[in-house]
This record gives sequence, C-alpha cells and structure tokens, in this order.
Amino acid sequence: MRRRAAEVLLGNWTGASTVPSPALYPHQWSWDSAFIAIGLRHLSPERAQRELETLLAAQWADGRIPHIVFNPAVPLGAYFPSPDFWRSSTAGREAGAPAATQTSGIVQPPVHALAAWLVHRSDPEASRRRGFLERVRPALVAWHDYLLRRRDFGGHGLAAVLHPWEPGMDNSPCWDEPLERVEPAPAGSFRRADLGHGDRADRPTDLDYGRYVALAAHYRDHGYRDAGTEHAFVVEDPGFNALLALSEHALAAIAGELGQDAAPHRSRAQRLTAALVERLWDEEAGLFLCRDVRAGALVRDRSVTGLLPLALPSLPGPVAQALVRTMRGPHFGLGTACGLVPSYDLRGPAFDASRYWRGPAWFNVNWLLERGLRQHGEAALADALEQAVLAFAGGSGFAEYVDPHTGQARGATGFSWTAAVVLDLLARSGRAAEAGAQAGTAAGAAAAVAEAGG
Repeated sequence: MRRRAAEVLLGNWTGASTVPSPALYPHQWSWDSAFIAIGLRHLSPERAQRELETLLAAQWADGRIPHIVFNPAVPLGAYFPSPDFWRSSTAGREAGAPAATQTSGIVQPPVHALAAWLVHRSDPEASRRRGFLERVRPALVAWHDYLLRRRDFGGHGLAAVLHPWEPGMDNSPCWDEPLERVEPAPAGSFRRADLGHGDRADRPTDLDYGRYVALAAHYRDHGYRDAGTEHAFVVEDPGFNALLALSEHALAAIAGELGQDAAPHRSRAQRLTAALVERLWDEEAGLFLCRDVRAGALVRDRSVTGLLPLALPSLPGPVAQALVRTMRGPHFGLGTACGLVPSYDLRGPAFDASRYWRGPAWFNVNWLLERGLRQHGEAALADALEQAVLAFAGGSGFAEYVDPHTGQARGATGFSWTAAVVLDLLARSGRAAEAGAQAGTAAGAAAAVAEAGG
C-alpha cells in the first residue's frame, strides 16, 4: 500500500508542486497541498518543503493564500473557473495579488502551519540547514493575520468565509440556506469543465454552480475587497476556524523552535477555541453548527465540519465527549452504518451518498478526526478509524471520496491527498498496514470501528 500511495504522489508531481488529480484538478490547490506535504514528507522532506514554498510564493500582499495557483502550461479550457475568469493580477492588484502568477481570489482552510511543522519534524536537521521554518513563518503569520483581522465579519473573533469553496466542503447542504440569497449566473455564461471528468450525479447541480460563479464574479468585480463590499454569503464555519486554531498551535511550536515568543500564538489558539464554543457549539445537536452571519442565526444542518473541532487539544472535555457520541450516533453512524465518517448527516433531508460533500466520506477529514480521537483519549476508536481509512483508500484506488456505507469510489481516483494521508498513517503506525489489510472491506472496517467502541 505504501508503494501504491507513493506512486500516486510521485505521478501527480509537476516539478514544483503536486496536482490533486491530473485530469479533474490540473493546478495547485491550497489545502490539498498542505495535506499532500504531510504525506510527501515521508518520501522526501525536501520535496514536501518545496510543495509548501511553491504555494506560499503565490501569497497576496494582504496575506491571503489563494485557493488555486494556476499552471500557465495548462490550457484554459481544462478547468473552470480558469485564470481569465479570476483576473487576479488586474482585479486583485489593490489587494496585492502577484503580478506574474495567476491565482484565484478566494481562500481555503488554513492547514498550512500544521503542515509546515509536521514537515519540519520529519527531518529537523535538513529543515534547519535549508532555513525552512525561518522562510515560511512570516508568510504563515501574515496568512493568519489576514483571516482574523479582515475576515472577522461577525465581530466575535472567528474568521468568516465568503464563498462555499472557501471552507473546502464546496457543496455542503450547510450552504443551501445562505445561497438562497444569491442570484445565479445565467446558465449560458459559463462552461463546467468538471462534468467531463465525472458522473453528473456526483457533482453540484447547475443551479448551485451558477450561484458559485455569481459569488466569485461579485468578489472579483469589487477588487477582492473584504471590507466595504456587500457580500451575500458570509458564514462562520467551525471546521475552518478549528483548523485555524490548530495551526496557531503549530505556529507556537514553530516560534519555539526558532527561539521566538510562542505565547501570542498559544493565546490566539485559546481565544479561537473559546469563540468556537461560544458562537457555534450547539448542545442539543451535539456538535458545532455553521453560523449565517448575514441572517444572524445558526444553520441547523449537521455536517462533518461540526466535528472537526475535536482535533483541538484544549477543547473542553464534555464538548469532546459529546462530539465522539455524535460521531458514533445515528447521524454519522461511525462503526454501525459507516466505516468512515460521512460528510453530512445520514438522517438529513439533503443526504446523498454519492454527491459531492452531501454525504460521501473524505479521507483528509477522517485523518483529522482520527487525530482528534487520539488527542482526547479515544485510542481504540482512533486505531479502528485508522484501519478503516486504509481499507477504504486501498480498496477504492485512492479515490477522491467514497460512499460511506460501501466504500465505493466516487470522484477521481489516484487522488493526491488520499494517498498522502495513507502514507502518514502507515508511517505513524507500525501495525497499520497489517490492520488495514485485515479490515479489507468496508464491512470489515465498520466492524472494527464498532468493536473499538464497545
């Protein structure tokens, strides 16, 4: 399995970075590259460093890390929205978009400091020789400053997202209500490249895609300004902010390694965690909910994003315990209905086991949840989820995502972050390869999780 995962990452390497999928996603994606670096460090720490450095080289002067860095060698028609839609170097000039590199204008979840710290730890001596942390730390600090100073639309210390693509869970039912305010772009005004590489039933609807395009065009036409612009979609997402807090903990570790003051980063991580609990925790639902800032209300849909704060080390114990119960309960079915945690409530009205982020299980998300379970003393359940990730990934050909019930591959196969998290789990656990082989099937993986939970 390690060899097969390595072949995926090495095959998707372009010379400076790694594409998520050569056909479907032929450019560099922001949070993909963070997860890719976490896995790539087990093959080549130097290449993992370069993965992050290439991404950070496209950072805007205002601190944002764009969600796509475009490869100029890829034809415009291979992906939409393409560089000629985003027009970053002109529309984003006032915000400090790079002049020579074409990017998108929106962002993705801030996993990058965590990735940088883990890459450093894989070979500290080589990292120190290259001055890796010294070079990336200022960019990472600026990135976090951007999110917390320019995106705190709610005024309570959490970063808001301005587009459904920004929290990474592009087509989640959590966005349905906020998106109702958005007038979609006319049907003939854009061409969807994604439908040429996958089943239409697995992808967002044309109506949703039209709304995505309209939001991005509005942001572009207003110079990618955050303040002083009427944004139709403004949401506080628990997963996005949990990853920001987790990366603040990583920045504290990086500061300590460099002999600098780690206290401001620890303090910021604690404030983010407290704000998450205060603003987004819902006791009745048993998980964190998204908040529609424009409407001033929580979105009642249960999504896997509401479980991701489990990865935070300072999450209050009762909250962490409730998240574990919710994960194993009827809404997510870990160990009973499902071997991996699905992306959306199994009992929710919008659940679809095949459609993008509306039910399928994703490997990077389950990797984060495995870490969270281990962080909060659920070692047996974490071990079993680790087995399930390996079984589903290997059995699906390293799929982009899978049916959470059956493990059937959905989306692209040979997907980079799936291979990356497999490499990381194999490296962290000497018995993982054997355990994953024993789990073998989706049913076996689900049984292993159920047994671990008693």
